[in-house]
Parts: sequence; structure tokens; C-alpha cells
Amino acid sequence: MSAKITITPFKKVLIANRGEIALRVIRTLREMGIASVAVYSEADRNSLHVRMADEAVCIGAAPSSMSYLNIDAIVTAGKITGADAVHPGYGFLSENADFADAVTKAGMVFIGPTAQAISMLGVKSTAREIAVKGGVPITPGSDGVVGKNFREVAQKIGYPIMIKASLGGGGKGMRACFKEEDLERMMKTAQGEAKANFGDDRVYFEKLVLNPRHIEVQVAADNYGNAVAFAERDCSMQRRHQKLVEESPSPFVTPQVRKKLQDAAVKLVKAAKYRGVGTVEFLMAPNKDFYFMEVNTRLQVEHPVTEEVCGRDLVKMQIQIAQGEPLTLSQEEASVIRCHAVEHRINAEDSDHNFTPCPGTIEEWIPSGGLGVRVDSHMYTGYTIPSYYDSLIAKLILTAPDREKLLERSRRALGEFKIRGVKTTIPFHQKILNNADFVSGNTDTGLIERMLAAEAKDESKK
Repeated sequence: MSAKITITPFKKVLIANRGEIALRVIRTLREMGIASVAVYSEADRNSLHVRMADEAVCIGAAPSSMSYLNIDAIVTAGKITGADAVHPGYGFLSENADFADAVTKAGMVFIGPTAQAISMLGVKSTAREIAVKGGVPITPGSDGVVGKNFREVAQKIGYPIMIKASLGGGGKGMRACFKEEDLERMMKTAQGEAKANFGDDRVYFEKLVLNPRHIEVQVAADNYGNAVAFAERDCSMQRRHQKLVEESPSPFVTPQVRKKLQDAAVKLVKAAKYRGVGTVEFLMAPNKDFYFMEVNTRLQVEHPVTEEVCGRDLVKMQIQIAQGEPLTLSQEEASVIRCHAVEHRINAEDSDHNFTPCPGTIEEWIPSGGLGVRVDSHMYTGYTIPSYYDSLIAKLILTAPDREKLLERSRRALGEFKIRGVKTTIPFHQKILNNADFVSGNTDTGLIERMLAAEAKDESKK
């Protein structure tokens, strides 16, 4: 390690987010002896993260465009409270290069990668180019964004293809195209969705891998060229590209494939000169070949799964790296698998009626407990869930010595999690745990859609 080490401890950190993740960051800050500043919209005045923080600043009206996406308001809140740094959480501005730049220009530290790294890796077509230079396998696809020659590009790749927005994520601006006659229509749909959600209608093409698994690798990289990768998370249980269940280690990945995944992830972050904590996402084919998909330049919703498996606080690691501390963790230590872990995302949604959001007041809140149970949430009895934001209300994280015991613990914990006043996805998670393919570990990104289709078919027969 030849670079000079400069460590600047933080005294106060502003969390540019809300709810569960803001509360999660506050708890680590408190353990580290660092003061916390919460920001909140008018709709979040009674949120638990506001109550738990050392200071709190209202930054605007309920709509996120007037509060949690308001860069000027958040930066001003940091200045007036004397914050040394800003933690972006996930969602909202967490992968916004302009926000990272504005924080830095205001004299604060952005707890995450540089604005340049966010810009490079945030554009998926550019991230693919970096992956190629780093020797990381990618799916066949277009050479950057597609233009007027999109038909020729698609023919060269070969159908089926996936049309993807160059910016953004969360399944927005993505369309699968199986034949040439549908290409123009699918292109226009993907471009329109990309423009509406990310302000940019550029798209690129990738070869569509059929029946894939969604496998991701958590990475950490410091300012001195050191990087490590942790054991993979299997995030194949998705509905419309939105994850519902994540587990680690994957029941499909062998130790040999795991090492290849970790090596590829480290190569990529080093090629991008990345610093901080992030996630490299891959698609894995049924034959266990894998292909780079994208990089999330932030903390993932499912980061607790990796924390339980590796036994380390990833938020603390983010903060330490941002303070200038070098990684003291070796790749061998990062690869240790202490247990099996799973996360069930509990959303305020009615899974019996197309997962319709169900904002409202929590009349009773009794979270699960006991050995191997962790609940990350900002809910409490009497709290009113606002209609303006994401419907995630809790993350139920379970650990056990092996996967069989883990599934038993999941059934027990979901059964004792009592929420009255709003509909939740707990009943759907219980259905997942009774699905033979999931229980056997035979999952792919289409399993939940097949479950729902089978359920709808059964209902139509009644």
C-alpha cells in the first residue's frame, strides 16, 4: 500500500433518506459515536427515523420531488447543521452523480463512490464497456446505446433480446423482445418508460438469457486500491423485476463458481477505480455460466443478508472507507460463510389483488423475534404509512446453520409477525415457502410469475 493514508473521522453525518434505511444508518452512527441528522418531508414528521436522530430538519412537502429528491434542500440542511458527511441510503438520490458532486462542492463528504464513478457505472452501456476491459464476462449485446440501426443490431445479436434503459433500474425501461416484428413497438415502450422515469430515453440491447438466476456480489473497495468481494446473494425471486426474497449463499452456486463470481466482481470495481461499498449483479444461466448485468453504486435493500453471512456491518464499512480508512479485511476473511440467511421484503400491498399498495394506519404491530431473527423496520403501532413512497415496511431477515433449518425458521417467523390495519405481503411469502421449486432451490427469475399464473388459473376454475 504505497498511497498516503489520511483519515478524517466524522463528528456528524446527515442521512439523505427516510424510513427503514435512515434508521439503519442512525444505529450504526450511534455505535460509532457519530451524531446523526435526519431529513424528512411533511408526510414523515412522525416517522421513527426522525425521532431516533440527534437532529432533524424538514426539507419540504410530501412529494419526493419536493423533498427527498431536492438536492438544494438537502445540501442546505447539511450546511446549517454542520454535517461533515452525507449518507445517501438507497433509492432517491443514492446513485445521482449530481448529488454526490453537490455534496462534495459544499465541503461535505459523500459516503459512497465519486461522482465520476457513479456517472460511469450508472450508464449501463458504459458499465458494460468497463466490464469488457476488466475481463468480466458479459452477455452479447449492442456496443453502447442503439441508434437508427437498431434492427441490424438486434439481428446481429439474435433473438430473443432484452431492451434496457441506459440509465436507471428497478425494472423500468426494460422489455423482452422475442421476434423482429415486435421490435419497434417494444423499443418505443421501453424508451417512453425510460424517459418518464429517468429523463433519458436511450436504450441498449442484450441477448436474453432464458430461465436465468439473478446473482449478485457485494463488494467493498477503499481509496488505496484494495477491494474484496463477499459470498453471493441469490435474488431470483422477483415480480416484475422487483425482488421479494433474497438469500445467501445461493443453493445453486458451487464453491468453484463462487470464486469465479468474486474474482469477476473485484476485477470490475478495480477497473472502474471504485471506492466504497457496492454490488455487482450477474445473470446466471442454467449451466452456471454467468454474465455481468450492472453495478449498484450504493447500499442494497438486501444488504443485511450479506451482513449476517459475513458477520460485518456494511454501513460501518461504508463510513470507514469514506473517512479514509483502508480495508483491513482480506479476501479470505470476506469469503467466510458463517450461516445461511434469507430476507423477506414485507410490503404494505394486497398480494391477492395485483399487489396494490395499501397505505394506512398500523393498528397493531408485533414483529417476529427469537433466535436467528432480525427485523429492520421503521413501523410502530399507530404509525400511518404515507401514500407517497415505496411500500416496503419491513425486512424480515432470518439466519440458520443450513438452508433446511432456515426455511423452518422463516415459516415460524412469518407466522408470528402480526400486522393489523393494512394488507401486507406476508401471506404471499408464506405461499413461497410452500412452493416445491423454491424449497428445493430450483428457482429462476420467472418462478414468481409462474406461481401467480398458476394461482390465477386455479381461481378461474372455481
